[in-house]
Amino acid sequence: MRTETPVSVQLSDYKPYPFEIEQVNLRFDLDPDATKVRSELKVRRTGGAGDALVLDGEGLTLRSISIDGQALDASCYEQTDKALIIASVPDAFTLVTEVEIAPSQNTALSGLYMSGGRFCTQCESTGFRRITFYPDRPDVMSAFHVWMAADKATYPILLSNGTPGETGELDDGRHYAVWDDPHKKPSYLFALCAGDYDVYRDSFTTMNGDEIALAIHVDKGDAERAAWAMDSLKRSMTWDEQTYGRAYDLGVFNIVAVRDFNFGAMENKGLNVFNSAYVLADEATATDADFEAIESIVAHEYFHNWTGNRITCRDWFQLCLKEGLTVFRDQNFSADMRSRPVQRIKDVIRLRARQFAEDAGPLAHSVRPDHYGSIDNLYTATVYEKGAELIGMLRRMIGEELYRKGMDLYFERHDGQAVTIEDFYKCFEDVTGEDFTQFRLWYAQAGTPEVTVEENWKPETHEIEITLKQKTPATPGQPVKKPVPIPLEMALLDEEGNLAEWTTILEDEDVTLTMEMPDTVTEPPLVSVNRDFTAPIRLNRSLTREQRLAMVRMETDPFNQWDAVQTLVKAEILALSEGSQAEPDDALVTALAGAVEQAVDDPAFAALLTRLPEVGEMFLERQPADAVALNAARKKLQSALAAKLSGFSAETLGKPTPAPFDPGAEQAGIRALRTAMIVLLGVSPDAGAADTLRGLYDNATNMTERLAALRAYTVQKGGKANEALADFEATWKDNPLVMDKWFALQATTGDAETIKTLAAHPAFDLRNPNRVRSVVAAFTMQNLAAFHAPDGSGYQAVEEIILKADKANPALGARLLTAFEQWRILEPQAKAAAEATLKRLQSAGLSSNAADIVARALG
Repeated sequence: MRTETPVSVQLSDYKPYPFEIEQVNLRFDLDPDATKVRSELKVRRTGGAGDALVLDGEGLTLRSISIDGQALDASCYEQTDKALIIASVPDAFTLVTEVEIAPSQNTALSGLYMSGGRFCTQCESTGFRRITFYPDRPDVMSAFHVWMAADKATYPILLSNGTPGETGELDDGRHYAVWDDPHKKPSYLFALCAGDYDVYRDSFTTMNGDEIALAIHVDKGDAERAAWAMDSLKRSMTWDEQTYGRAYDLGVFNIVAVRDFNFGAMENKGLNVFNSAYVLADEATATDADFEAIESIVAHEYFHNWTGNRITCRDWFQLCLKEGLTVFRDQNFSADMRSRPVQRIKDVIRLRARQFAEDAGPLAHSVRPDHYGSIDNLYTATVYEKGAELIGMLRRMIGEELYRKGMDLYFERHDGQAVTIEDFYKCFEDVTGEDFTQFRLWYAQAGTPEVTVEENWKPETHEIEITLKQKTPATPGQPVKKPVPIPLEMALLDEEGNLAEWTTILEDEDVTLTMEMPDTVTEPPLVSVNRDFTAPIRLNRSLTREQRLAMVRMETDPFNQWDAVQTLVKAEILALSEGSQAEPDDALVTALAGAVEQAVDDPAFAALLTRLPEVGEMFLERQPADAVALNAARKKLQSALAAKLSGFSAETLGKPTPAPFDPGAEQAGIRALRTAMIVLLGVSPDAGAADTLRGLYDNATNMTERLAALRAYTVQKGGKANEALADFEATWKDNPLVMDKWFALQATTGDAETIKTLAAHPAFDLRNPNRVRSVVAAFTMQNLAAFHAPDGSGYQAVEEIILKADKANPALGARLLTAFEQWRILEPQAKAAAEATLKRLQSAGLSSNAADIVARALG
C-alpha cells in the first residue's frame, strides 16, 4: 500500500505571494450535496512580471473560469489535485471561478461541511482551499464580501464574518443574506454557518460607547445552557479593555456551537465556531472543569480578535505568535477570574503532562520550527503552552509596565498586518532598549532546559553560595544547544519566613551567587528556586527528604509549596514501583495529609495538594518507564493517603454541597475539595467506601460530584459498578455531551477489552471527533497502564479505530497517534509492542497527516 509522506516545508523557503487580492466577492448557493461557489477575486501583481498565478484548491469541481469577463480556454490554465495554475495573467485583473463541492461528503471537517444538518466551516489552517480556489496562506489578507442563499425553512439563519447587510426572499422557498467584513483577513479566518438554531442573545457596551449585539447559536432547546458562555464572553470583553486597552471593533459578535468539530473552537472574525462541548453547560450536565474550560476557551477565542485576527501570522511557522500570546492572555484572564496560584499550578500541570513529554520524545520541535511535514500536526502543546510561557518570561524580565507599552506599540505598529516573531520582539526592543536576540533562542531550540542547583553554606562568614547550571538535552535534529536566558524568581527561607527575595536571569551555562546572611542566621537557609514557575524548566537538586519536608512546611510561594509536595511524592512512587520500598513512608503520608488539612481555608489549593502525579508525568523521572508498576505504586500511595485522611474526608463529605449552584470560583473550590475526597474514596481500603460512593452518586445534585462518585465507584470495584453505569446511560443517552463523559469514564478506568466494547457500542460514532476522543484519547492519554500493557493489547485495541478515523478525518487520526510519542522510553516488552504497532500503521496507507506523525515517531 502507498503511504503518502508529506513534503517538508522549510521556513527558509518563504517568499511573499506575488499578487495582492484586493477584494474577494463570494457567492454561495448552499446545498448539502452540490453547493455552488462563485468567487470573484480582484487581483493586482506585486511580484515579478513572469510569475504565474497559483491558487490552492482541493476537491473542487471547476465549472467555469474567466478573467475580466472572458472565459478561459482549457489550454490557458492547469488544474492539479492541489492547485489551479494560470501561467499568464495581466498585472491587474478580475478572476471569476465557479466550483461545486459536496459538504455532506466532507468527513474531514475541513472546509465547508455539514454538522447536525447545518452548514459549517473550519478553514484553519488550510481548509479554505476546499471551498474555492484561492492563495490559502495567512499573509494574503483581503476584504471579503459574501452573498449566500439556502432553503429558508431548513436554514433560516445565514451567518458569515463581519457586518450583516441586505437580506431577502428568492424563488422556490429560498432566501439570501449578505455579509461584509470591513477588516482585511487571511482565508483561514473565513467562516460561514447556515441552519436552524436557538439563539441566546445579549449586548455589550464597549469603553468607546459602542453597543455590540452578542448572539450564541445552539441546538434547539439548548439556549439557556449557553448562559455561562455568554457571561464569560462579556467578562472577556471587559478584561481585554481594562488589561490591554483593546475594544471590540464590529457591531455584532456571533458564536455558533457545532457537535462535529476537530478542535475546541475557532476565532473567525466576528463569527467564532465552537465545539458544543465548550459552549453548553448547566449544573445537571456539566462539571466544574467544563465551566472552567468554557470560560477559558471563550476568552481565548475572543482575545484572538486582536492577537491573531487584527494582527496575524506571516506564515504558519509563526503560529506561536498568535497562539502562545493568546494562551498567555487567556491564562491571566482565568487567574483574575479565579485563584491566581491555583490557576498557575493547573497551567503547569498541563504543561508538564503534555509539553514536557513532547519535548522529551521523537516529536519534539521548537516553538517556532524551521520545517514541518504537515502544518495540522504543529497545533501542539509546544506551540500553545510553551509559547505562552515564553511571553510570561518576557513580561517578568521587563516588568508589567514595559510589557504593556510593548504590546501597545505592537497593536499600533502592526494592526492589519501579517507579521513574524521578529516583528513582535522589535516592539519590545524599542520600548526597553534591550536586545532580545538571545531570548529568541527559546523559539528556535526544542527541548526542556534542565537547571541544576548546588548550595554551599559557609557558617564562618554567614554566606551561602548558590551555583546554577543549565543544560538542554539533545532533541531530534538539534544535538547541540546554546544557553538561553532563564529568569528565576528566588528566595531564602527560614522558619520565620523570607530572608531575601530576588530575580536572577541565568544567561550563561552557569553562574554562582553569594548571599550574605545576618549574624542571627546560624543555620543554612532553604533556597527557593523558580518561584511561581517563572521559567519552563526542570530543576535538579540534591536535597534530603528532611530538607524537602522542610520546604513543604516553610515555603511561602504557593506554587513551590505544591511542587515540593509533588517532588516528594514522585520520589515515593519511584521507590515503590522499583521495589526498594514495600509500603509508603508514613512520615511522608502524614506530612501530606497535614498540608491538606492546613490548607482547608483555600479548598481549591487543598484539593490540588491531594493530587498525585499521573503515570505519564512519572515517565520523565526514570527510564525505562514501566507504566504498570508506576500505576500500582501510585495507587498504593493514594490508598495510604485516603486512609490517613479518612476522618477529614468524612467531615468534608458530611457537609452539604453548596446550593444553589454557582459555577464561580468560590463554590467550584469547595466542590473541588469534595471531589478530591471522593477520588480518595475510590482507592480507600475502607470496606464501606463502595456503599458511601453509591450513596454520593445517587444523591448528587450536580454533575461534578455525580460523575466523580461514579468514577470512584467504578475504580473501587467493590460495588455494583455496572448497575450505576447503566443507570447513568439510561438517564443521559439522549445528551451527546454527557454521553461523551460516560464513554471517557470507562476508557480511563477499564482495559483493552473495555475499549473494544465501547467501540462496538451503537452510540460510538467514528465521524464525531468528540466521541472518538472520549474513547481513544481518554484511554491513551489517561489510562497509561492499560494502554502500555506489556502484551500490546492496549495498542491493538486502538489500532483499528485510529486507522478508520484517519481514513475519514486525517486531522483526527494524526492527533490520536501522538499518544505513541513516548514509546522509546518504555520498558522493553511494551516498547517492542509499540514499535511493532507503529510499523504496522506505517505500512497501512495512512493519510499524509498521520504518516508525518508515525515517521517522526519512528525516527
